[in-house]
Amino acid sequence: MEGMDMSSHGSTSHSMSSSSSSMSMSMVFKNTHDTPLFSNAWTPSSAGSFAGTCIFLIVLAIIDRCLIAFKATMERHWLVTHLNQRYITVAGKSTEAGNIDSDPDAKLASLVTAQGVEESVKIVHNVTHGPIPWRFSVDLPRALLFLCIVGISYLLMLAVMTMNIGYFCSVLGGAFLGELAVGRFIQTNEHRH
Repeated sequence: MEGMDMSSHGSTSHSMSSSSSSMSMSMVFKNTHDTPLFSNAWTPSSAGSFAGTCIFLIVLAIIDRCLIAFKATMERHWLVTHLNQRYITVAGKSTEAGNIDSDPDAKLASLVTAQGVEESVKIVHNVTHGPIPWRFSVDLPRALLFLCIVGISYLLMLAVMTMNIGYFCSVLGGAFLGELAVGRFIQTNEHRH
């Protein structure tokens, strides 16, 4: 009875060791030109189609970096727009309403304007603390940009996970070229005042 347990235990450990060795063997880069990309339908059949697939991955990685730079630029634009919409009344300045009360002729001129009675205001350009308020015109484009960035990033990750050295180098090369071209737009201006 004990002998049967030993033999079944030995075969189980042998099958576990062979499955772990096959998993470790699959985690090495391969240099084949017929590695499928994203689906079996996209399997390069020649050196030219493999080169075209690598060029596609380079362009996709560049587009990814460009979208990240565009989002960073738009974030700065949205912040500046938000800060420019914050107004305060300037102390000690006479207001248009005060001028109307003291001068009857000014009242006629003010009533003709399309903007109505205006107060004396100054635009505040201070850094805001906390997030900007939710606005559909800002948060919808932000979410769509993020969706595109995440989608492309996951496609690039799947290309790298094929463990094809050509695909891996193409993604790295595209990321390098994209950062070289637009990396300066991604940097934040927090350290500059």
